[in-house]
Order: sequence, then C-alpha cells, then structure tokens
Amino acid sequence: MLVLVGLSGGVFGAMMGVGGGAFIVPLLTLAMGLPIQVAIASSLVAVAGTACASSAAYVKAGLTNIRLGLLLETTTTVGAIAGALLAVLLDARLLAGIFGLAIIYASFNMFRQGPGTSGAISPMAASGASPGSFGSSLAASYQDHAATGGVVRYHPFRLKPGLGAGGLAGVLSGLLGIGGGVVKIPVMNLVMGVPMKAAIATSSFMIGITAVASSFVYYHRGYMDPLVAAPVFVGVFLGVQVGVRAMQRMQGHALRLVFAAILLGVATLMFLRAAGVLA
Repeated sequence: MLVLVGLSGGVFGAMMGVGGGAFIVPLLTLAMGLPIQVAIASSLVAVAGTACASSAAYVKAGLTNIRLGLLLETTTTVGAIAGALLAVLLDARLLAGIFGLAIIYASFNMFRQGPGTSGAISPMAASGASPGSFGSSLAASYQDHAATGGVVRYHPFRLKPGLGAGGLAGVLSGLLGIGGGVVKIPVMNLVMGVPMKAAIATSSFMIGITAVASSFVYYHRGYMDPLVAAPVFVGVFLGVQVGVRAMQRMQGHALRLVFAAILLGVATLMFLRAAGVLA
C-alpha cells in the first residue's frame, strides 16, 4: 500500500513539478492514519527521490532553467529549515489547515489563468528590463514538441518577488513536506513570466535541495520512520518515470488545469482533517 502511495505521488509530482508531497502527505494521513509529522518526514524523503529522478530527465530535455533555479534556491533553502523547525512544534490539525490553505491558493491562481499564459509572458517589455540587466542573463529556451513544435524563448523578470516567494515556498516545504512547488510554479509562471513547462522542470530541479535541507530536522526530532519512508520512496521512483513522459506530451494549459483540479481536491480533504471531520 505504501508503494502505491509513493507511485501516485511520483506520477503527479513529476508531471506537475511539485515533488509529490501534495499527494503523499494527505494519502499517508487520511488513508493510512499516520501522524502528520511522520507523513511529512516520509514525504520529504520521497520528494528528494522525485527530484533526483525527474530533474535529470528535464535537464536532458532542455526544459530546466538551472541558473534561475539556483538563484531562487538561495532563499528557498533557508525557508525550508525554518519551516521544519516550526512544524515539529505545531498541532497536527493546525498543520492540516495550513496545508489546505497553501494548496487552495495555488489552485485558485491556476484556475483563473487562460490558455495564453502557458507560454512566455511579455518577457523584456513587461518588466522593462534592459538587454544587459541581470534578469536577461537568466534567459532560456526549449523545444516544445507538444504545442507548436517550435522553440519557446523567455526572459524571467520580477526577480525580487520571485526570491521572496522562494523563501515562502521553502517554509511551506519544511513545514508541510510538499516540496514548495505549489508556490514556486505559480510564481514562476504567473509573476516571473516563465512558461509552464519550464516552471515545472525548474521547480523539480530545486525540490531535492529544499527537501534534503528540511528532512534533517525531522530526522533529528525522531519523526523519520524508515519502514514508511523506504517503500514510499520506491513507489515514487517508479511513478516519476511515467510522470516525466506524460508532462512532455501535454499542452501547458492542460497541465495547469489538471494541476489546479487535483490540488483543489486535496485541499478539501485537508480542511476536513483540520475540522476534525476526517481522522
């Protein structure tokens, strides 16, 4: 059963760039009845596995913006450690409520965007960046076989909001074991003008560093159970292989809608857990 939990988290985590924690944590707590701190600790191990398996494939496909990922990770890692330290002090039902709020916010932002935002968003003109600016050094491109078949070029902009959101994503990753993709992907896509596929791939690249940083805190506090984490990790690794291939074949707008719908369902379940309706 734990392998199946990891398998589902691996498929959707790799396909959506969120690490799988948004699916693994609810399944472990709601279906398996595990304490949420144990579920989060196991999820972080699985999230790191997702990142290792999926990011290599995305880098090979040319979808990952490595320079942008490393820049955002400077604030994300600090936030992840802070979030993990906070999580071990909070009540389980409060954690479930925070989890639900975080992912319903991401779901709402994804639902309200139209098809046009799946590609690059007014890169240089919208930001007022000059060709010699730091933002322009983060410019990248990739071949989109599922859409036009042509090359998609973009320049990330609004770097300060992106760095701030990276810190928040780190806090949520360490606090909830979700990898931070539920914040990073909407911010990169909607605020920084990064196409959806590149945002997913870059988020996957960042997730491993973030998850490892915060998982040490859970291990030190005794919440890491190898008998839970190991089979979940195996399932995630297998699921990632399917998720990566599925993402590369889907349209950016379709990915957004699937991402939003799944997160909305998960948020509803976690709110029920926070309210005491679900054990």
